[in-house]
Amino acid sequence: MAELREAISREPFLTVGRVADRLERKAYVVGGYVRDLLLGRKSKDIDFVTVGSGIELAEAIASEKKHARLTVFRNFGTAQVLMKGMELEFVGARKESYNRGSRKPIVEDGTLEDDLSRRDFTINALALCVNSGDCFGEVVDMFGGIDDLNKGLIRTPLDPDITFSDDPLRMLRAVRFAARLDFRIVPETMEAIRRNASRLEIISRERVADELCKMMLAEKPSRAWMLLSESGLLPLVLPELDAMKGVETVKGRGHKDNFLHTLEVLDNVAAKSDSLWLRWAALLHDIAKPVTKRWDMKQGWTFHNHNFIGGRMVPKIFRSLKLPLNEKMKYVQKLVELHMRPIALVEEEVTDSAVRRLLFDAGEDIEDLMTLCEADITSKNAEKVRRLLQNFQLVREKMKDLEERDHIRTFQPPVDGHEIMATFGMQPTDPPDRLKIVGELKNYVKEAILDGRIHNDHDEARALMLERAAELGLTAV
Repeated sequence: MAELREAISREPFLTVGRVADRLERKAYVVGGYVRDLLLGRKSKDIDFVTVGSGIELAEAIASEKKHARLTVFRNFGTAQVLMKGMELEFVGARKESYNRGSRKPIVEDGTLEDDLSRRDFTINALALCVNSGDCFGEVVDMFGGIDDLNKGLIRTPLDPDITFSDDPLRMLRAVRFAARLDFRIVPETMEAIRRNASRLEIISRERVADELCKMMLAEKPSRAWMLLSESGLLPLVLPELDAMKGVETVKGRGHKDNFLHTLEVLDNVAAKSDSLWLRWAALLHDIAKPVTKRWDMKQGWTFHNHNFIGGRMVPKIFRSLKLPLNEKMKYVQKLVELHMRPIALVEEEVTDSAVRRLLFDAGEDIEDLMTLCEADITSKNAEKVRRLLQNFQLVREKMKDLEERDHIRTFQPPVDGHEIMATFGMQPTDPPDRLKIVGELKNYVKEAILDGRIHNDHDEARALMLERAAELGLTAV
């Protein structure tokens, strides 16, 4: 453990150890920081446990360090010290008990053994002593956590049924750690998750969503969703995705498993982008296929308008999961609705007009949309994949050329409503039928630009607007 001693032979560990020695109490780094240290991973969260009051230890450290900032949470018995850009969390060793209807524990003072026993997994039930002397750098490993780290295993320190029944969020944490660390959940732990899956109902949707978002940031997020499926948690967290599983066959013709296809698309996107919301768009891009699936005697299986219906499903899913109902949701909704457009382009003649319209509708999100659409090519036919990707490249080149000429991506009609109203002497108090013409003229100009009949230029747009207005019987004042 010489490497561990060396790793903590620096601040803030030396200060915490020195102050703890002065107060004559034991102090340990615990949990995720120790786990990541042993895995050679970077970790920004440093949690300390002391046998006694964590608040007293934090207060003593803050008073010793001139620029340290102390925050005390007395209701929770915890404290935080901000020191040189680092967040140090302090708590006294404790033991917990639970009522079945709540994940809020009854907390009492306890020993280090009590504290490590209450932790979710063996790999997180490790403590590293920071006191001086022989104890310094010594790892307390009561449950074989180091061995589980070496073997890549997720296992609970105590009876998994009790662990998950007490705090059902730990079931999602098991999946998250397995996905992000590429570890395996041991069979008895996985069986306990299946037995206790329904307990997830007592967890707030906000906490569930937080865990799902952390899973989505794994190198291969599909692993998390496969584990959610295998564990029986998927129908509880995202039933719409669970409905995508399986293949139906009629007259010997089956469709692909849309659940597995979606996970493949998700991993393809993850390989290209760290964007959380682009990954959510990948997960939800075919979410409406189960509700739009139809058998047609001539065409076989169809999923007509699944992109538009899927787009309408996105707000409901975001509300259910308590995900943000803001621009993030609108972004995901837009990509779900548009994800078939570039594919339609590569399968037909790539016209300037169609590309302009795609640029206009996608706006600043066009690159993300193209990333999603290229990720959506999961055919096992190498020649088909090559041809589609080649055609996508042609679309990209056309987009670049048209964007340089017409600036469609940030397109705003060169003749706006104010100019139209001023030109024809209109007032906001005019009858609705007369004001309706303003929108018609703006749309007429927009369509002409997107069709390539005129350039994205004010003078050309105004001339066309006046021409169309004359046809509608309007006269400039």
